[in-house]
Amino acid sequence: MTDPQSQDHVRIFDTTLRDGEQSPGATMTHEEKLEIAGLLDQMGVDIIEAGFPIASEGDFNAVTGIARQTENAVICGLARARPEDIDRCWEAVQHARHPRIHTFIGTSPLHRAIPGLSRDQMAARIDETVTRARNLCDDVQWSPMDATRTEFDYLCRVIGIAISAGATTINIPDTVGYTAPRESADLIRRLIRDVPGAGRVTFATHCHNDLGMATANALAAVEAGVRQIECTINGLGERAGNTALEEVVMAMKVRNDIMPYRTGIDTTKIMNISRRVAAVSGFTVQNNKAIVGRNAFAHESGIHQDGMLKNAETFEIMRPEDVGLSETSLVMGKHSGRAALKARLGNLGYALSDNELQDLFYRFKALADRKKEVYDEDLIALMRDSSADGGHERFQVKLLRVVCGTEAPQSADLTMTIDGEDHQATAQGDGPVDATFRAIKALCPHTARLALYQVHAVTEGTDAQATVSVRMEDDGYIATGQSSDTDTVVASARAYVNALNRLAVRRQKAAPGLAG
Repeated sequence: MTDPQSQDHVRIFDTTLRDGEQSPGATMTHEEKLEIAGLLDQMGVDIIEAGFPIASEGDFNAVTGIARQTENAVICGLARARPEDIDRCWEAVQHARHPRIHTFIGTSPLHRAIPGLSRDQMAARIDETVTRARNLCDDVQWSPMDATRTEFDYLCRVIGIAISAGATTINIPDTVGYTAPRESADLIRRLIRDVPGAGRVTFATHCHNDLGMATANALAAVEAGVRQIECTINGLGERAGNTALEEVVMAMKVRNDIMPYRTGIDTTKIMNISRRVAAVSGFTVQNNKAIVGRNAFAHESGIHQDGMLKNAETFEIMRPEDVGLSETSLVMGKHSGRAALKARLGNLGYALSDNELQDLFYRFKALADRKKEVYDEDLIALMRDSSADGGHERFQVKLLRVVCGTEAPQSADLTMTIDGEDHQATAQGDGPVDATFRAIKALCPHTARLALYQVHAVTEGTDAQATVSVRMEDDGYIATGQSSDTDTVVASARAYVNALNRLAVRRQKAAPGLAG
């Protein structure tokens, strides 16, 4: 096999904090964005797209903060083909050791019709805005949005203009997940062959997963000459999501025999960052998700189990530890001490301060008193629950008592702490969860709509913790809350209140909408 160091380097461009955060309800707090960016940098991501600076003051501050703190990765901000967007983007990314401006415009007939630009008018705008970006920053990426549905002759023309204007990376987005692997590869080959100056730039690919082919399309593009893949942790993103970082990275690692390319990713950090992104976004990873799903290394079939006992390679093409997954799920209990808890959390990829450990230890003991055995998954749920509010707790559940029976309605007696003061309410509903949510609404009047209510067990057994996810929508604002508890109703109440806290914070921090 070829020495990996002699292989072409495929840059990993992570857009979890920009495109991933555009998933409805996936909004992260400032502190969470800084944390995820730090984990991405430690993992070896080449470029971090930190946000869309002109979108809001919050986005601008996040990109600026990430630019200031990041040690190694290129920090990129997104900008439309408008002078004000590009200037604002530069204000944010200029603090990075390695800044990049990423500017884009929709080039397909459908997207050209939106601003009402002719082909020539759009070409002139591309020349003007890419030139402006390059005058500010040496590293400029340009994207023709909806490239896969753009006429080939026009696509070649505008890419040539962007290169002449100073773009250093040309990204080819499959914005609506429309293309297929063979088509993806063919388009890249033709562009590299036909566009003047193509040899002077890096070609990139950005694939959406609407038809379930994002990973395949991205890898096909690499084989055709792309040397940068845009992707997200867990495939997070708008609609059906984006190319999943963990999938393309592990595909090139496991099948390096037929895809002889290297990345700088430390794959042992994949599981930890997957869990953190799932926690802060509120988007639970499906059990059978490739690489990072709960069942990715689980074997139930008797034939599979027999084969695994004899030789793990019979049914596993990669080792769990290659992606940072512990080979065993260590059981802890009420007699376990702080040192054991800290060590186990360290093995799971969590580093806690003394104060954080103390707080978590009390919650771990409380859980251990209710649950005979505490598994790794329980500890991860505790960590997720402890960080779910992002530090903003205007509303808190203090006491909850529900009365259930075979006859409706059910009732809930709730005491909440609101802005430091306790308030009590009783409500009836169609089941204990409905009654609880009605009691919360009585104490915290709001017009938000419950868009999602989801429950899944963290582990097996009747004493398993339930993780509840709640998504709320109100006048264009979306917020997700999560909580875990052995009592599903308690977890539901805390998740609902967590979503309300996040919604309140979003309203306070939201800047006026973009013009145009």
